[in-house]
Amino acid sequence: MDKASQGILMPLDVSSRVGFFDRAAGTVARVTSRAPFFAFCVALVGLWLVQGAFEIVTGGWSSFTSSTYQLEINTTTTIITFLLVALLQNSQSRNENATQHKLNALAEALADLMTHTADYHDNEELRHDIRELRAAVGLEEHESSDDNRSGAASR
Repeated sequence: MDKASQGILMPLDVSSRVGFFDRAAGTVARVTSRAPFFAFCVALVGLWLVQGAFEIVTGGWSSFTSSTYQLEINTTTTIITFLLVALLQNSQSRNENATQHKLNALAEALADLMTHTADYHDNEELRHDIRELRAAVGLEEHESSDDNRSGAASR
């Protein structure tokens, strides 16, 4: 059974088509990971504080602590955070998938090289390492955050 029929993608198996949402998420990830976006966030909070100082001067401390005034900054930051989490998670997942496909290709190539070497040297330890390396390709589909040592005994 080949890797593609097992659901394990190698780099040449991955579609080069990138949809609108993925392109947008990539752009957002690039923009938000730069200093100007951080400066924008600081400026937004600074603007809110300046507005708060104005509220204190014109209406007293109770205006600054009013629920309407506090709701403005809370709503704004919550919406921005909510949208960014969704976009950045998409970008991170695509990067992780791309890295995994590259690792699968490297593991397969290394296993092929080791197999070629093992054909010239009768070395059982090398053959065991080849089996382990080939088993590692696609492991992300079976990996768990639980203790994996118990899974090895059931194989």
